[in-house]
Amino acid sequence: MTGHVRISIAAWVATVLGALVLTPVFSGPFLFISAFFCAIVTAVGIGLQNWRAPRIVVPIVQLLVLIELISLSFLHNTMKWGLIPWKATVLAFNDQMVDAMNSINRFSAPLPYDRHLLLFASTVIAFAGLLIHLVAVQIKQAAWAGLLLLTMYTVPAATVHGGLPALLFIPPAVGYIILLSAEGRTRLSRWGRRISGVSHLDAAEPIEASALGQAGRRIGLSVVALAALLPALIPALPEGVIGNGAAGGGGTGTGAIVSPNDTMLDMGKNLKRGDNVTALTYTGGPPEGVYLRLTALDLFDGNTWRRSDTGEGQKIGNDPLSPPPGYSGDLSKVPENKLKIQVSRSFRSQFAPVPYPLRTISLKKNWKFDASTLDVLSTNGSVVGGQDFNLSWYDLKPTAEELNDSIPGGEPDQTTSDVPARTPPKFTELAKEITATANGNHYLQATMLQDWFRGSDFTYSTTTDSSSGMRALEKFLFTDKTGYCEQFATGMALLARTLGIPARVGIGFLPGTTGKDNQHIVKMHDMHAWPELYFEGSGWVRFEPTPSVRAATTPSWSNPANIPPSNPTTAPTTAPTTPGSTVDPENPRLPGERNLPGENGLAPVGGGNWFTNGGAKIIGSSLAVILLLGVPWLVRTLTRRRRYSREPSRIGIEGLWAEVRDTARDLGLDWSEIATPRQLGDWLVTQVPEETQPAALRLARGVEAMRYAGLGDVFPDLRPETEEVRKALWIDTRLLRRLRARLLPPSWRWYLNRGSSEASDLLDEFDLLLARIRSALLPRRHAS
Repeated sequence: MTGHVRISIAAWVATVLGALVLTPVFSGPFLFISAFFCAIVTAVGIGLQNWRAPRIVVPIVQLLVLIELISLSFLHNTMKWGLIPWKATVLAFNDQMVDAMNSINRFSAPLPYDRHLLLFASTVIAFAGLLIHLVAVQIKQAAWAGLLLLTMYTVPAATVHGGLPALLFIPPAVGYIILLSAEGRTRLSRWGRRISGVSHLDAAEPIEASALGQAGRRIGLSVVALAALLPALIPALPEGVIGNGAAGGGGTGTGAIVSPNDTMLDMGKNLKRGDNVTALTYTGGPPEGVYLRLTALDLFDGNTWRRSDTGEGQKIGNDPLSPPPGYSGDLSKVPENKLKIQVSRSFRSQFAPVPYPLRTISLKKNWKFDASTLDVLSTNGSVVGGQDFNLSWYDLKPTAEELNDSIPGGEPDQTTSDVPARTPPKFTELAKEITATANGNHYLQATMLQDWFRGSDFTYSTTTDSSSGMRALEKFLFTDKTGYCEQFATGMALLARTLGIPARVGIGFLPGTTGKDNQHIVKMHDMHAWPELYFEGSGWVRFEPTPSVRAATTPSWSNPANIPPSNPTTAPTTAPTTPGSTVDPENPRLPGERNLPGENGLAPVGGGNWFTNGGAKIIGSSLAVILLLGVPWLVRTLTRRRRYSREPSRIGIEGLWAEVRDTARDLGLDWSEIATPRQLGDWLVTQVPEETQPAALRLARGVEAMRYAGLGDVFPDLRPETEEVRKALWIDTRLLRRLRARLLPPSWRWYLNRGSSEASDLLDEFDLLLARIRSALLPRRHAS
C-alpha cells in the first residue's frame, strides 16, 4: 500500500471517528451519510493521485464531487436536467442552511430530526473530511489536521448543555493517533527495508523506528486514557480553573447557562432542555410568590432583542440602590418585602435573579447594578450559581386608576420607543385594530393587547421553532399564532411601540412552586419572558400576555375592571373566545393545548421528602464512591482466584509464585525483583513462622526446578504450600497494614501498568495488520 493511500484512508477514519462527537447534537442517519460522502471524496483523491494528476487539481475535483453528492442527495429537484447544480440549487441550499441555523439557535440538543438539519450536519462533516484530506495528504501536514478534529469536538462540547460525555473524547483522539501513525509509517518507509535476519513477513515490511513508534503510541494511549478518566474523576472544577465552565456542581452534572450576550436565546434553550433542574429556591415575600427578573432587553434591531450598552454600572453598597426609573411617588411610603435566595450551582448566569424594583442586596464584591434597569450583573464574569444572598425590594403595585390617568410624557431613554425601519405597516395596522376602542389611552391599549394575546386564538407551545426576529414575529402574529413566552412578550412589546408606548422585554422566572415554610422552588422550565411598558409617574410596569396555560394570572393593575366606577372605561374586561370553546375555571388550559406539568405558573405543589429532594442522589453518589474504591480489591480477589483455579502446569506454578510476590508487596515486605527463586525462598523462611518454613522452601524449590531443571509434563501441585505461606505472611502483619492491603493493595498498580503495556502492544500489532493481510493474499516474491 502506497503512502498516500494509507494516509487517505487514515484521514477518512479520523473524520468518521471525529464525527461521533456530534451524535448527542443531531438526530437521524447523518453519520452514515457523511461517512459515505467522505468515502467517495477519499476514493476520488486516491484515484487522481494514482493517475498522477497535478496536486492543485485533486482538491478542486474532490470539491466538485462533494457538491454533486450533496445536491443529488438533498436538492435533486433544483438541479438542471436533474444532474447539474444550478442557481436554484444554491438558493435552496442557502435557505436550508439558514433554517438549520435557526433550529440550532432555538432548540437544545439533541436537535429534532429534520431534513435541513440532516443536510447541515452531513455537509459540515463532509467538508471537514475534505479539509482533513487536503491538509494530511496534499499539504502533507497530518499533525495540523488535529485542529479540525479539535474544532469538531469543541463546538458541541461548548454548546451542549452539561457538556459532552467524557468517553466521547476518545474516538477523535484515537482517529488522530491513527492519522499520525499512518503519516509516520509513510515517512519511515522511505528509508528502505529491514535487512537483518528476520522472517519473510518482516523482511517484506518497510523499516520502522520500533522504539520511537512504541514510545509514541504509549504516550498517545496514556494521554487519551487520562483525558477520558480525568473528567469522570473530577466532574466539576472550581470557577477560575478553566473559565466559568459549562457545567455546575450540585450533583446534577448539567449547567443551565444565561449569558449577557444571548439572553433570549439561552432562555429558549433552557425552556426546551429535557432535564428540569432546580435553578434556585427563595424564602419570604408574598405567599403567591414573586417574579424574579434577570435583565431587561430594550434594544430591538429587527432580528434580535438584546441589552443596550448602559455603561459600566454602579457599585453595590449598604445604601439603597437608585430609585426605579420613572417613578415619581414617595418611596418612603412604599411597602418593602424581603427575600432570602439560594441559587443552585447548576444555574450559571452572570445576572442575579431579583424582584423589580430592587432596593438592597447583600451581593457586593464582584457585583454591580444598572441604574436604568436595576439589573444586578457580575463584574468579573463569575456566575451566580452557588450564591446565597438576601435582598429587599419595593412592593410597587400601581393601581389601574393610576395607570389609566397617566399622561404620556417624554421618552424614558433612546431605545425603548424605537421601531425598526423595516417593520411591515401591517404591524401598526394590527395594533390599531386591536385597540380601536381605547381612544388613544395607553393604559387601555396595553390591556387590550394583553387580552388579545391571552385569547383563545393563540396556542402556547415550546415545540415551535419560531424566534423573536421580524420574520418570526410576522409568522407568529398573522399565520400560525403558536409560540411560547418569548413570542408573546416580544410581540406585545413591538405592537406597543407601534402605538407610541415605550416597551422592553423582561427575562427571568415565574414565581415557581410553593413548598414548606413559605419556600418557593424555581426550576429552569420556570424561565419566562414578559413585556414591561412605561407609564409616566409609575415607571416600568409588567404585563402578562402569555396564555393562562403558562402564566395562570395577570397583574391586578392590568385589569381595567379595577378602575373605580367614577372613571368608566370602554375597554373589554374579558378576552374574546372562539365560538363553541370554553375555558374550565378549575383548569384554565386553552382548547387543544397540550398539558404542561409543572409549567402552569403559580400552582402550588408539595415539597416532597428527603429522598426525592436530593436524598436519592446522595445515596447514589455514596454507592458509586464505594464501588469505585472497591475496584482494586475486586481486581486483586479475582486475580487470586484465577491463579488458584489453574491445574498444575508451568503457567500455574508461575501464577502461584506471582501470588506470593503480590501478597508480599501488598503487606509492604521487601520483595526483590532481581533475586533468584532460591534466594527468595531463603528470604521467605525469615518472614514466616517456623511451622511454615518447610512449605516456603518446597514452594521456592518447586519454582526453581520448573524454571531451570525441566520437569517435563509432570508438575507438582504447589497450591497448598502457596496458601500456607500467604496466610502466614498475613498473620504476622499489623492490622492497619492488613486493612490497607485488603482495600487498596499496592500490587494493583502493576495490573494497570500491564494493561497499558498490552494495549500499546495491540497498537503495535495494528501497524503490521495490513502487511500480514497482503503477505497472506499475495504470492511471495523470490529474489532473482
